[in-house]
Amino acid sequence: MNTPFVLPTVNGVVLAYPQETLDDESLRQRACTELLRQATIAAGLLSDEDPAPLQGAITDDASTAIEALLDQVLQRPEPTDDDCRRHHAAHLARYAVGERAQVRHVLFAVTPGVDVNALRQRAEACLLDLRCDGSGGRFGEVARTTSNCPSGADGGELGWLGAEDCAPELAREILGRAEIGVLPRLVATRFGLHVVEVLAREPGAQPPYEAVRSAVAQALRQQAFATALRQYLQVLAGQAELRGVDLEAAATPLVQ
Repeated sequence: MNTPFVLPTVNGVVLAYPQETLDDESLRQRACTELLRQATIAAGLLSDEDPAPLQGAITDDASTAIEALLDQVLQRPEPTDDDCRRHHAAHLARYAVGERAQVRHVLFAVTPGVDVNALRQRAEACLLDLRCDGSGGRFGEVARTTSNCPSGADGGELGWLGAEDCAPELAREILGRAEIGVLPRLVATRFGLHVVEVLAREPGAQPPYEAVRSAVAQALRQQAFATALRQYLQVLAGQAELRGVDLEAAATPLVQ
């Protein structure tokens, strides 16, 4: 007997309907957005007549209110120079200039109507298969027969890529690291799911700390924002009635 579909909801607001195909991460993202939207209403920053999201899309007013709410509730201490120097020393490769990696990939494209869960299963099976190929000789063949990218005709070859040559999501996974070979994880970008192999690396030049301090400080600000937001969402989830969506809830106050 098939398990009946449970409409995922946050305090009674429906997040997705049966005809929608959402992976777990997309559903969690909708739930987090709805938690924040409802929090803005409770805080008096948004009208309680603001319409519920349609297929995950919130109104412009809700988006503006959420930004105002986060400015109010999230504590984000400014990183000190010592903080920046420690972070820079621990992540030198991340701030290298001119770093490149020679890459090939197999793309499983996310297109309208695609079953995302089935697509991920296919991509994970491909990843496992290619990681088990000790010779590395099958990657090009699999790319030619499987990849949804035009590069598949060339065995998935993308050539030498720097940060400016590819999607930021891909750059974060292939640059500033030491890995060579098939990456042990799928890489998710706006285009879909990628099985990625790094064939070679060129490290680039290391600029002095003073030249990259602003970038280091911004990276630490982003980390602090992500940590504070995650904690705040845990508190909201702990106070909410959730159905059909799994969020890590916390009953304790937001602590920085």
